[in-house]
Amino acid sequence: LCLPSVVEKCDEYKSVLGSGTLSPEDLLPLNLFQRSKAAVSRMSNEMSCKGSPTSSASARISLVTDESHFSLASLNSTVSQDEFFRCRDHSDLVLKRMQDYLQSEKLCDVVLIAGVDGRRIPAHRLVLSASSAYFSAMFTGQLRESQQEEITLQEVSGEALNSLIQYCYTGSIEIREDTVETLLATACLLQLSTIVSACCSFLARQLHPSNCLGFSLFAEQQGCTALLKVANAYTCHHFQQVWKNQEFFMLDAAQLANLLRSDDLNVPNEQEVFHALMAWIQYDAEGRKRHIPELLALVKLPLLQPSFIVDYVESLCGDANECQQLVMEAFKWHLIPSRRSLIATSRTRPRKSTMGRLLAVGGMDGHKGAISIESYDPRLDKWTLLKNMPTRRLQFGVAVLEDKLIIVGGRDGLKTLNTVDSFDLNTMCWSTLVPPMGTPRHGLGVAFLEGPLYAVGGHDGWSYLNTVERWDPSARTWSYVAPMSAMRSTAGVAVLGGRLYVIGGRDGSVCHRTVECYDPHTNKWTLRAPMNQRRGCVGVGVLNGFLYALGGHDCPPSNPAVCRTETVERYDPTTDTWTLIASLSVGRDAIGVSVLGDWLIALGGYDGNQYLKIVEQYDAETNEWTPIAPVNYNRAGACVVAIPNNFSNTAAAAASGTGVVALPSTSGANPSSPSNAIASSSSSSAVNVPVANNSTTV
Repeated sequence: LCLPSVVEKCDEYKSVLGSGTLSPEDLLPLNLFQRSKAAVSRMSNEMSCKGSPTSSASARISLVTDESHFSLASLNSTVSQDEFFRCRDHSDLVLKRMQDYLQSEKLCDVVLIAGVDGRRIPAHRLVLSASSAYFSAMFTGQLRESQQEEITLQEVSGEALNSLIQYCYTGSIEIREDTVETLLATACLLQLSTIVSACCSFLARQLHPSNCLGFSLFAEQQGCTALLKVANAYTCHHFQQVWKNQEFFMLDAAQLANLLRSDDLNVPNEQEVFHALMAWIQYDAEGRKRHIPELLALVKLPLLQPSFIVDYVESLCGDANECQQLVMEAFKWHLIPSRRSLIATSRTRPRKSTMGRLLAVGGMDGHKGAISIESYDPRLDKWTLLKNMPTRRLQFGVAVLEDKLIIVGGRDGLKTLNTVDSFDLNTMCWSTLVPPMGTPRHGLGVAFLEGPLYAVGGHDGWSYLNTVERWDPSARTWSYVAPMSAMRSTAGVAVLGGRLYVIGGRDGSVCHRTVECYDPHTNKWTLRAPMNQRRGCVGVGVLNGFLYALGGHDCPPSNPAVCRTETVERYDPTTDTWTLIASLSVGRDAIGVSVLGDWLIALGGYDGNQYLKIVEQYDAETNEWTPIAPVNYNRAGACVVAIPNNFSNTAAAAASGTGVVALPSTSGANPSSPSNAIASSSSSSAVNVPVANNSTTV
């Protein structure tokens, strides 16, 4: 049969036997040896009787019947030495031979004709069908083309078609900038998925703010979902450069609407989106002004500053009733914060890039305590390590002041601390602030309120505390204010409506369900409606004018079989009532809580058996919790703070011991001085923060 590779393998066996390292008796059983001789003998006799091959053929057969050449047979061997042989380059050799047939036009059974230029390309149906689902359906089905010797492919370039046919035989193809689009379109038609993928990857590497919109349109036309996804993501990420290029101004109103509708636009604020819309309209003001109402509805006007709306937006609206309604909606959002939950729409929900980022600071991990700081990017849904704390610290409070994290109190494993450290988010450097607090505290809650930073309750290493200290950032001094009515550690602390709320916690004997509210103008605490259940190590946050109490436990610290709850309550300050809402996925305490955009974030915690990585977000509109990317390190009682993407001029916010904090909403004011850059402005801007504790807490 002239199979060189098989002959070569047999020669290898002969060589081994010839070297004397193996004897015939070592290889195959006697019966196989005898049967082989008998079979070849019969073959020789039969061929002689039929007058088949003459002496040369007989000679070849005699070589086989010679015992010296039955070197793979053994008289005494008990172990078979059969081998499965595989030629590694067999498929390459076959394809090479098929390619030779193609070039010489031998055995070709079909001719493909390119519709664009009439180029004729002979080929083999078998090779085309094996390579392309398109040709497989054409040649193996009942289509009329299955019987035709010549097939015309309409709107197909001869050069692209020839390159793809060659690829079917060789497995290789050249992709160039000047041919990639034609090649991709033809590969999509012929359903050559590997070439489609290669072309998409090639084009993705060529993406630029000046061409990404064109690539998106091309990918959509060709049905290339992979390229479309990459091009759209690139457009959103580089939107600030994209809208300043010519392709942007060539978009029609529907295409622009699809772009502005995306919450993935990477912009520092909503003003950038408004400026992009204005530029598009002014490119052809007369022809595009009729599209203003529908496109302006896609700009999140409530998230713009009132002064910006007056100076720029109103002049664009003119007398258009639809536009005036949008402006009125924005003013209502700013003027009546208490009703924001009633007038919330897609325009009041920030885009992911304007939400900022979350930082998860420290916490307990079941060992000596977590020292890492992780950063969360909502656009990527990913946590990354930002920095480690210089020393191990547990049950501290965190506040954000301008571009610095303020780390307050805590414990180091040996003693309770009264020191205050600072972490600069621009330089990533740590420093110690002076003076320290008057009382060492761990399990405390912290929050900014109208300028000063408050350190609330906690434990001093000997007893539970009801005392409260206030730090003046301007004078850099600590002073005591009126104490709470009850001693509390691991309570939730939050700011809402110009008041400081302290929720739940424990005093060494019981967990509390009571709520106290502090008025800085009267220096007095008053009781508010208690929660529906007791909660120690409770997580607290503020969203859209409501307080939220998450998880926690109800038992004394001496009870190791503590029950952690998954329930969540919401407090309405206008009615002074608590309402149960959707529960968390897992019962736990020591949850880090913060607000990011229009979502309430619940991070980590302790379920009684293990420290958790899970992170969930709550949507108040749907009353649902959904999981997002987990943190990289198990954490309970992490301080979670929300910060802008640009660290400079960060509004002040705070988190409690093992709790959390949220910055003011991006839709509200953005003051720059400590005196008015408070953690919670007139409504939804809030700050929470519970201290998180586990069963080992004193």
